[in-house]
Amino acid sequence: MNRRVLLVDDSALIHRLVATWLKCDQIEVVSAYTGDQAVELAVLHSVQVILLDVEMPDTNGFEVCRRLKSESSCVNIPIIFLTGASSPEDRVKGLDLGATDYITKPFHPAEFQARVRAALRTKHLLDLLQQRAQIDGLTSLRNRAYLDEHLSSELSRINRQSGTLGAIMIDVDNFKTINDTHGHLIGDEVLRQIGEVLNSQTRNEDIVARYGGEEFAILTPGVGHDGTYQLAERLRQEVEKIRIHTRNGLLRITCSLGVAYHDPNAPDTLLRRADQALYAAKRRGKNCVVVYDPNLKSMAA
Repeated sequence: MNRRVLLVDDSALIHRLVATWLKCDQIEVVSAYTGDQAVELAVLHSVQVILLDVEMPDTNGFEVCRRLKSESSCVNIPIIFLTGASSPEDRVKGLDLGATDYITKPFHPAEFQARVRAALRTKHLLDLLQQRAQIDGLTSLRNRAYLDEHLSSELSRINRQSGTLGAIMIDVDNFKTINDTHGHLIGDEVLRQIGEVLNSQTRNEDIVARYGGEEFAILTPGVGHDGTYQLAERLRQEVEKIRIHTRNGLLRITCSLGVAYHDPNAPDTLLRRADQALYAAKRRGKNCVVVYDPNLKSMAA
């Protein structure tokens, strides 16, 4: 479990005290002294809890909390307000903005440590629930919700930092016939084995998901055009090696794949273009890879 907190306070003394207290629990402290630093560091670092002073010179903690909760990467990070004195109205305001707790100054070290540990446990449980909600139960790959969320994040990253992003759409050839001939249990086994191939042939950085039914999708950040195409061709060849025993003998599997690349002039079309390339591969006889090309008539059909 990652144990890292972001402390947002304009007092250097508070930073030294908190770092000393949390060091006993092997908790790393990332320091921010302004609201702008807080938002920047919260997005940049993988923190599990944010300790946020209510009163700061450049802005108040409520505004910083609002800004943090507007960032998709920070929505589920517990925020604990640090305050010298607060009215019940202020506490309600902070909690309504998304904070999970308040700690009143001067801090009692043992209570401070206990509240941070409790917030870390909360974040750990939230992460587990989120992970389970984003896993496809049959193939153990990510699901479409996860793919859509991370596609949005990748496109935002490219807009900020530039870079490349490819997409591969994959469809099992003749899947309805497989189900009708061999039954749905064999169909499920086909999907599981394809999922294993996709998982074993891709990098940790790639986003591999079951898109729905017999379709899969892969995002390939930072690979480049040649690399994405080569991955698609390698996947096609590996799927072709699958053999599944059925009552009717060995079942051989093939798939069709469509490839597309991020276009800065049309960033929201990446998956749609990959899907169009996929259907062009189907029309070309299946068991092949097609790269999106707007000039090909088969794409427009």
